Amino acid sequence: MPRLLVVEDDPAILTGLVDLLEREEFEVLTARDGAAGLKSGLKDEIDLIVLDVLLPKIDGFEVCRRLRADNVTIPILMLTAKTQEADKVMGLERGADDYVTKPFGVAELVARVKALLRRSTGSDGVETFAFSDTQVDFATRRVKRSGREVTLTARQFDLLHYLIRNRGRVITREELLRRVWGYDDPPITRTVDAHVAALRNRLEARPARPKHFLGVRSVGYRFQE
Repeated sequence: MPRLLVVEDDPAILTGLVDLLEREEFEVLTARDGAAGLKSGLKDEIDLIVLDVLLPKIDGFEVCRRLRADNVTIPILMLTAKTQEADKVMGLERGADDYVTKPFGVAELVARVKALLRRSTGSDGVETFAFSDTQVDFATRRVKRSGREVTLTARQFDLLHYLIRNRGRVITREELLRRVWGYDDPPITRTVDAHVAALRNRLEARPARPKHFLGVRSVGYRFQE
């Protein structure tokens, strides 16, 4: 049974989310402010976090940033009542894997949670791939470099997976936002560049002069074996 952490300060919304997710046979932990959510995210065994943006003590953006800074790689789904594109982009750039805008539909929220869990558990692939000193196991979603485990966030692994599957082809930022992030109408954002930079830092021998994760000016990226 997957264990979820829901961080939400509105009692009515929190109760509704817990009831909804428990009906879907998830185990649910809760926190009512950012500080408690951060503490739980760092110490408890959790498979996914549903994280509100507007929280007491520490807002959701900062909770997300601190979790990623502490190498917490589990999927984070952000909830926001704001409709400004900048707020959605801010969450993604701080390491969130997806977001849902309030008020949200029950079916949409459950579908996004399940999709993130499927990707994070590697249920969408069974093959392996190697390049230079790096080995990627798509089934277990594990990456090793020179035999040592490399920590990637769920979204970083999804991006790596997509680039490898489309190796040799130039992929636009818009395609990556659609296929990896799930946007129907991709926003203008630097989140793709930030995620590629993270992959270079972890998997390239010389990140400033990449051999595998190549940029194509004004277009996007290409993975080269």
